[in-house]
Order: sequence, then C-alpha cells, then structure tokens
Amino acid sequence: MSSQTSSHKPRVAVVFGGRSSEHAISVLTAGAVLRAIDRDKYDVLPIGITTDGRWALTADDPERMAIADRRLPSVAELAESAEGGVVLPVDPTNREVVYTEPGTVPKALGEVDVVFPVLHGPYGEDGTLQGLLELSGVPYVGSGVLASAVGQDKDYMKRVFTSFGLPVGPYEVIRPREWDNDPAAARKKIVDFAAEHGWPLFVKPARAGSSIGITKVDDLAGLDEAVEEARRHDPKILVEALLRGREIECGVLEFADGPRASVPAEIPPVSAHDFYDFEAKYIDSADGIVPAPLSAEETAKVQELAVAAFEAASCEGLVRADFFLQDNGEFVINEINTLPGFTPISMYPRMWQESGVSYPELIDRLLQAALQRSTGLR
Repeated sequence: MSSQTSSHKPRVAVVFGGRSSEHAISVLTAGAVLRAIDRDKYDVLPIGITTDGRWALTADDPERMAIADRRLPSVAELAESAEGGVVLPVDPTNREVVYTEPGTVPKALGEVDVVFPVLHGPYGEDGTLQGLLELSGVPYVGSGVLASAVGQDKDYMKRVFTSFGLPVGPYEVIRPREWDNDPAAARKKIVDFAAEHGWPLFVKPARAGSSIGITKVDDLAGLDEAVEEARRHDPKILVEALLRGREIECGVLEFADGPRASVPAEIPPVSAHDFYDFEAKYIDSADGIVPAPLSAEETAKVQELAVAAFEAASCEGLVRADFFLQDNGEFVINEINTLPGFTPISMYPRMWQESGVSYPELIDRLLQAALQRSTGLR
C-alpha cells in the first residue's frame, strides 16, 4: 500500500463496464457507487473498460451512467478518448496508474490505494480481474480469485454447495463439446432430465448473470432455440428444473468479527414477465419486498444458509445469496453473487439499508475492509 499521512485520502479506482453481456449493468452500478463515495474521505478515479477490453479514462459523471428513455449506458459514451488507454502496472512495488494516447507522452495519473471493481459477469467478476490485482499487489473490494470464479460458474458453485451439505435444486450441465460434437445426445440428456423433473425447464448460461440469456422452456419445441440463446453468452449451459415457491434474497457483509446476514427480501411474481428476467430487473423496475414477510424461524434459517454459502465458497467482503422457499417450507439455494448490483433499485443495498447500514456506510465499510486486507495468500 502506498504510504499514507494523516492528510492523505485513500485513492479509489472504481473499475466498471467490461467485456461481458452485463456491461451496461456495471455502468449503472458504477454511477450509483460514484454518487455514494464520501469525497471528503476518498479520492476517486473512474476507469471504464469498453466492450472490446480497452481500459478508458472516463468522466466522473454519475448522471450519465443511468438508463435514459429505456436506453442503457456504455463506457464508450463516457470515455474521454476513443483511443486512449489506462495501464495498471503488474508490479506490486509500483501503484502508478498511467494513461497513454497514440502519439503522445504517457501521463501519470498517480497511485491507487484500492480498487472497487463493479464489473459483472466474465472478465471482471469471475476472478480474472482479481488475479490481475493480486499480481499488481493492489487491494480490492470483494472476494478473491477462487471465490469469484466459483461464484461466477453456476456448475461449480452448485458442486461446492452440495459438498458442504447445502440444498440445491435439480440441474444438468451441457458442456461445449457435448453440444458441438453430438447435439442429439446432448438434447437427449436434457429430455431425460425433463422426463424426471418435468417441464418447464430453465435454460441459462453457466457463467452469466442479471438473468441474461435465460429462457423458460415449456416443451421440446422451444428447446433448441433456448440452448442457442444461452450459448450466445456462454458455450457451457445449465438446465434447471422449475422450483415452485417464493424467491427470497439475503445479503451477506463481512464485519470485523466475521460475515453477517441482512434482513431478507422477497421478489414477488412480475405479472408482465414469465420470471424475474433482465427487463423486469432493470427496465421495468420490479419492486422487491424488504424485509421479506417471513416468520422469525424462516428469517433465521435463510440468514444461516446465506452465511454458510458465503463461507463454503470462501467469499470475502460481500455476497447476495438467492433462494427459493419451496411450498414444502424448505429453502433451496439458487446462486450467490459475489459482486451484486448497486443500482438504485438493487436488492443488496436495500436489504442492508433496512438492516441499519446506509448506502454510503455500506460503500465505506467495503472500502475500509479492502484497505485492511492484504493481497496474496490469506
């Protein structure tokens, strides 16, 4: 960490955008985070990653990082230059961030004390950025390489949960070579799964989020189209059985004495949508119920499971855990999200607000925890 005097404010690089299909959601999250950071306590350097992977210097302008007339924002619109790039040295002895443009002398942007990655999906939330920051020796908010990778890949996430005795729903995985080399056999695998667990099924990318690429399939006629839609986002796909019950979410936040769970929230059925899909989440702004109308026993159980999932995957900092409360009264873990959205309508900050941790305090707590945590093995 760069030397700090009493007058030195930690410098936070808010890194957002990225190459995944969740690019726009990351921009929305960055806008909300930039609004919330205490500028009296932190210096801020916004860095956007374009959809083709260029690290761009962007304006510190949260108002431009919002949905306007149902149109999603992008880093390309926020970048100060169409060609300039930001470079973070892969050298733990040097925190100097450099900005370069073709034909000009590189310009030093100063040292960075901590990175707040608000990237969602592959190439940011999946351990790749975390690995870069580990090599650079720069502290960062959130989980490390392994937990980030496990949290991104729903296949291995469920395997980890199962190994720890946590409840998951029925699922099947179709790997890239299976569909590429013998689609008939892969299709039969799904049909056999449907014969055992019934239609409808959910077909989804194994390593995507924000409900992108998910299709509810009611019968065999829609299967191939659903598979191809999921494979547009990830060559590995997940097929899940329909779980009948209520959608419950719970936030986990790491405190000095360990992780704690927030009050849970409920995602009610959205009448205009088949399920809680991308449009329902971000365009039509489906409202969650916070706190969820659960009994004291149900609340305690889902909080216990959320913390257990956090620990099972070796998470750090924060997690949003998503569950189904089935009609038989049992909870099933659907997934965890190691970098949940921080948009104004996102459930994670809303749950912590209801739990007594305000949005600015939540951001500050995450940054302070990251500053106190070393990189490397820990």
